[in-house]
Amino acid sequence: MLPTKTMRFCCSVIATLCAFAPQISQAADATIPTAMDFARKPAISEVSISRDGAHIAALTSADGVKATVSIWKTSNLTAGGDPFVIALDKVDILGVNFIKNDRLVITTIQPFTYGASKVHLIKVWITDLEGKNFRPLLPEGRGRAETERFQDALSSAGIISTLPLDPQNVLMVDTRLATRGDVLKVNVYSGAIARVERGSDRFGELQSDLNGEVRARQEIGFDKGAVYLAQWIRHPDTKVWEEHFRWYAKDREPISIVGFTPDPNIIYIQSTRGHDKSGLYVYDIKQRKTLEPLFEHKVFDALRPLLSTDRADYGEPLGFAYAGSGLEVYWTDPRLAAVNKAVQIALKSVPTAVNWTDPASNETNRLSIFADARVDIIGWSEDRKALIVERAGPSAPSEYYLFSSSGTLSLLGRARPQIDPAGLGTARLIQYAARDGLMVPAILTTPPKSLFGAGPYPTLIEPHGGPWARDYLEWDPAGWVQYFASRGYAVLQPQFRGSEGWGQRLWRAGDGEWGLKMQDDKDDGVKWLIDQKIAAPDRVAMFGYSYGGYAALTAAIRPNGLYQCAISGAGAADLAKIKQETYSNRFGREFQNPTIQGLDPLARATEAAIPLLIYHGDRDTIVDIGQSRRFVEKLKAAGKPHRYLEIKDAGHQLITMTPTMLEMQLVEIETYLKTDCGPGGL
Repeated sequence: MLPTKTMRFCCSVIATLCAFAPQISQAADATIPTAMDFARKPAISEVSISRDGAHIAALTSADGVKATVSIWKTSNLTAGGDPFVIALDKVDILGVNFIKNDRLVITTIQPFTYGASKVHLIKVWITDLEGKNFRPLLPEGRGRAETERFQDALSSAGIISTLPLDPQNVLMVDTRLATRGDVLKVNVYSGAIARVERGSDRFGELQSDLNGEVRARQEIGFDKGAVYLAQWIRHPDTKVWEEHFRWYAKDREPISIVGFTPDPNIIYIQSTRGHDKSGLYVYDIKQRKTLEPLFEHKVFDALRPLLSTDRADYGEPLGFAYAGSGLEVYWTDPRLAAVNKAVQIALKSVPTAVNWTDPASNETNRLSIFADARVDIIGWSEDRKALIVERAGPSAPSEYYLFSSSGTLSLLGRARPQIDPAGLGTARLIQYAARDGLMVPAILTTPPKSLFGAGPYPTLIEPHGGPWARDYLEWDPAGWVQYFASRGYAVLQPQFRGSEGWGQRLWRAGDGEWGLKMQDDKDDGVKWLIDQKIAAPDRVAMFGYSYGGYAALTAAIRPNGLYQCAISGAGAADLAKIKQETYSNRFGREFQNPTIQGLDPLARATEAAIPLLIYHGDRDTIVDIGQSRRFVEKLKAAGKPHRYLEIKDAGHQLITMTPTMLEMQLVEIETYLKTDCGPGGL
């Protein structure tokens, strides 16, 4: 975890950096990573820098089991100074960040049982840089009933703004039952709390402007029975709240405020505005009018502006984040743009040109993609002289560096130094045509040729969860993709119709197509891989988690002969139950419920035509474990080949799983593929 190498700019900030190559092993000497190499906690992650640039904080783990917080003085890095380490005994640490220059906000998690409820308790704490005066960001409520106290224990503090110009206070929304919705100004040093305004059952999603004044709030309302979400904004002169724009749940075209400006009359909004991709736009409050575009990308969704917190140009955009092949930034600040380009060269981050056909327009564009590893600035001091740089990619676990004001680039640490990159697969962004002509994006990872030849390979189809989600060309934090690539499997992550984040057409094409056209897209990916001589035709399986688990169950039921077995983790097996749950919420009833139609795995479980491995955590609060249990009972009654595994104390999200739980999943899946997947194993 200590800085092990430094380098200095040869001439200036925009000069080419001296040669500095990441550690790369020779292929002939490649070491195959173990399951625990992928499952263990990263040696370093969640790296951030204080606004004054004096300190760096990171989530660290020396043993891969217990997470700690490490704090460095930036002035000591080049001298090899050791970090100060904060460790906690009774809880696990999820994250860390600076809330003030000498104050940290730390998030923790622990299993929590209340009667029959088995959940995970997430809490937010404030401490100094030595871990003293540890206290909750917001005290627990004083619920009169035991159930109220339980609900307060489950609630986590909500920060509206860290108030960059205020040296002591932050702005929060109260999450305690008795005072829920109140806006509070909290002193992170003394713990003093002052209520700024009372909460309202009518309004939520509060946002403050650059001066810390609450200027925006959202309302869920009804118009002739149709649910809408309205954005209210406080007028810059009269301070009166006014409704400005609303979007209807059934239309699924959100409009959101993504930034305030130094001009109290001008804000930034994100919207599709009837287009396939979302863009960022300038909005005039007094005129109630959208002005010129702030940032748009031709083939990807724009996400938000990155605003300066330096007093010299407070609130000015430094760049714009967008959802490209990865989470990417287009830098407009000259210094940040120059440094980002220079460190990309220094850290051997080389882009690849890719022809990309937009699923909406069918126009082909030439994109520059960082397939192996991309280098990004992920944090900076307010004067932008000290920067945190990350090198990471689908075949490259994260490496973190400090770029100092003197032009020195210092290695802070590698997330997974135990993993030999030569034993990992090669990932790339691809597309293939579905049977109806729709272009389907996908991420394809193939095994290292030096170890497994040129293929065809045994292959896993790995659909993401959601299904309103997407994958990125980046390191898989669960370890699934590279674990199997390092063992000779090709892994395809199809961005099937219904995936969000690739444009409106691809997203909406999944409406009502659960197990139908959504499943066709996955099957068409298999056929494409076979045609390309990548997948061995008789050695294909599907593995998915959550919605991906639903897809795996569906693959077992649809008799198409493509898959030798299927593996479902926390699978959404009961489509009728999912529809019922989304119907109980009025907004969800119009927003998502109508899109959930198609094949119900539980109703057709006895039709399973291939072997199944099903596993589920017993603390899952997202997909009830009863869905997997009921599916397995039907398999048993029908005499269908299967294996079932329950993981004690595991929840649904990755953050609820220990390294031992993650290791167990990898080993169980690999063993199943070898021994029980079709005739003779995969």
